[in-house]
Amino acid sequence: MTAVARTIRFGIIGAGLMGREFASVAARWCHLLDLDFKPEIVAVCDSNPEALDWFVRNVPTIRQVSANYEELLENPDIEAIYCAVPHHLHELLYRDIIRSGKHLLGEKPFGIDQEANRGILKELEHHPQAVVRCASEFPFFPGAYKMAQWVREGRFGSIIEVEAGFLHSSDLNPLKPINWKRRTATNGEYGCMGDLGVHVLHLPLQFGWNIRNVRALLSNIVKERPDGHGVMVPCDTWDNAILACEASADGQPFPMVLSMKRIDPGHANTWFIRVKGTQWSAEFSTQYPKQIKYMPYAPGHVMGWIYEDIPYASAYPTVTGSIFEFGFSDSLLQMWAAYCDELANGRISPVVRCVTPEQTAEAHRVFTAALISYREGRTVELGDIS
Repeated sequence: MTAVARTIRFGIIGAGLMGREFASVAARWCHLLDLDFKPEIVAVCDSNPEALDWFVRNVPTIRQVSANYEELLENPDIEAIYCAVPHHLHELLYRDIIRSGKHLLGEKPFGIDQEANRGILKELEHHPQAVVRCASEFPFFPGAYKMAQWVREGRFGSIIEVEAGFLHSSDLNPLKPINWKRRTATNGEYGCMGDLGVHVLHLPLQFGWNIRNVRALLSNIVKERPDGHGVMVPCDTWDNAILACEASADGQPFPMVLSMKRIDPGHANTWFIRVKGTQWSAEFSTQYPKQIKYMPYAPGHVMGWIYEDIPYASAYPTVTGSIFEFGFSDSLLQMWAAYCDELANGRISPVVRCVTPEQTAEAHRVFTAALISYREGRTVELGDIS
């Protein structure tokens, strides 16, 4: 007889796009096989009544609806919170959630700046029992998962160079109305780095690669946008960022280029990682979600890229047949399974896992160094960023 799965009761703070995505993940939990845990969304909070109404209409397990997040924190039936709010609210809400004794899955960049990030981690020091992680789903794609396995196995040999990035063209249209991500006051000085950077750094940080320094090229391409009422207003965040870094693995230095672009024609929503090594090279991109390319190398042997179709193989088995393609909603389901598994059982995958608070702190050091690098026109050592 199958054991009854442990139910983890969640509240959602921020009922926007990603809040709805989590609700969809919870509704698809039966897609996963043989798990002894499951999430249940019992409460939702947002200042927008229309956003709340979507949850009332579509999530039958909702028992609490509020415009005041503190009411969710006072609810003893809620064990964990998913919080998806603009960056300038991260420190206040994340600290309050942790202080309330609830577990937290938050969104990147985990604080609008380095000082806010430090405040969140300081709060966590006083509540070490809380399972606090940052959402980042792309490494759960089968191709990225396979690359992580290869790195863990040491298959690449000495790393020669690495490229990683997150590219899209959602801001290419200069008449797209401005929103909170395009204002420094709500998005932060990091601009596209705060919005996209943790996704790009997820695997390099998990692999334990040490980023030594940063030389940054930042672009503010569209400097004004309509405010929704026909008035053009300043758009003062960085649209694109290219960070040239010197990194190291096992003491061996190598160059690493990180790209975070909101304006990259031809890319709707592309996450990629490319690793070249002395014994093995490989590349995966969500632009071709069913394909990975790799090249083994041995002295005296012919070199040539191998293109391989990847079956639907994931960290947590599903009902989907291996012949079908893996997509964004599947990566979210896998990420949520990893977080809930850690919360319920303390299990952490040795291959791909959720971003830790300590890794967000390292990402903030990189972004802070990038801002200094661009402002002063020089390479900035991360050792100089406390």
